[in-house]
Amino acid sequence: QVQLVESGGGLVQAGGSLRLSCQASGRTFGTYIIGWFRQAPGKEREFVAAIKWSGGYTVYADSVKGRFTISRDNAKNTMYLQMNSLKPEDTAVYYCAADRTQKVVPETRQGAYDYWGQGTQVTVSS
Repeated sequence: QVQLVESGGGLVQAGGSLRLSCQASGRTFGTYIIGWFRQAPGKEREFVAAIKWSGGYTVYADSVKGRFTISRDNAKNTMYLQMNSLKPEDTAVYYCAADRTQKVVPETRQGAYDYWGQGTQVTVSS
């Protein structure tokens, strides 16, 4: 069993930056795929980015490419999402998720992920 805890959310002005963290407890990420999803008010949860813990292969949603960077720290068993050039439409609750099955590339479907954090709120003001 893996427990995921997100942190780093907050209120920022458009054009600003935030770094989200996702720390795992219960086991190391090992061969997992770790991803970020987000859900804005009144909208479906959507994929943001994901990384293969082993090898570091990354996938991004088109809406965040060039602005967000996903990374990992093996020693801390922690994943990060660096968010730059934030826009009001990035406002959402951001969730960390883990897919325990081994895959060639990360999936973007939320149904592929087995473990979820509680979420952290990101609000971008215009």
